[in-house]
Amino acid sequence: MSGNPLSTAAPWSTIAVGYAEMAEKMMRPFAARALELAAPGADARVLDVAAGPGTLSLLAAQQVSKVRALDFSTEMLEVLRRKATAAGVDNIDAVTGDGQQLPYGDGEFDAAFSMFGLMFFPDRSRGFAELHRVLRPGGVAVVSSWAPMDESPLAELIFRAMVAGTPAEGKLPETDMFSLQNPERFETEMRAGGFGEVIVQRHTVELTYPDSAALYRELSEGGAPMAVMRTGFDEAGWAARTALIENYLRENYIPGSPLATTAFLAVGRKD
Repeated sequence: MSGNPLSTAAPWSTIAVGYAEMAEKMMRPFAARALELAAPGADARVLDVAAGPGTLSLLAAQQVSKVRALDFSTEMLEVLRRKATAAGVDNIDAVTGDGQQLPYGDGEFDAAFSMFGLMFFPDRSRGFAELHRVLRPGGVAVVSSWAPMDESPLAELIFRAMVAGTPAEGKLPETDMFSLQNPERFETEMRAGGFGEVIVQRHTVELTYPDSAALYRELSEGGAPMAVMRTGFDEAGWAARTALIENYLRENYIPGSPLATTAFLAVGRKD
């Protein structure tokens, strides 16, 4: 089992509403690209694993017949349901569940996705195998993972700000070559899950913020790493860390300047 706190539902449930707002800006372009790569037809049955607040599900629902959205956070799925109702979308079925043990039969779906979710699974091999199992022959899966920090100025700024908030014990994350940050590993794991015709490609999005305060607000209200960091401090301690983080962002972010963030999207097909 993974010791990564982001492999558990708790931090994601804590920031569900804020994450939905952040995802609309940051994650939606990647979801749109994933749908372009899979190109499901109008009558397709689509599965969205680790669906979160429905960033991909809501886009897919406009294009396909049925969407099944699964996440381990009930709070995230409640946000998804509210957004679907507000948008008049009625072809999404959202259920709480484990992406490593999908509650669906073999060959039920034409396309399956996991956007920045499977990358955190304690057992990624099981996650890939389950996606493969529930696809029909010829079905396609798209899985995404963030690229290393040195390919994403936005991620680098965020993590440097967090380190500035914990100067005594904080350190920048290192690239893990045994994770999906490594595109060769990504391809190998997807092929080991049973997929063929696997291609891993980069996709980069540029984001801008009116000022450092807006950037901090997005990170604090919608960022799971920040939620995990917050649990280690009492109110006074967190206020002190917040001041350090905000000061770092003020000194290092030029208002309105673009920040790039890069992800890998792996596409595979079931023979």
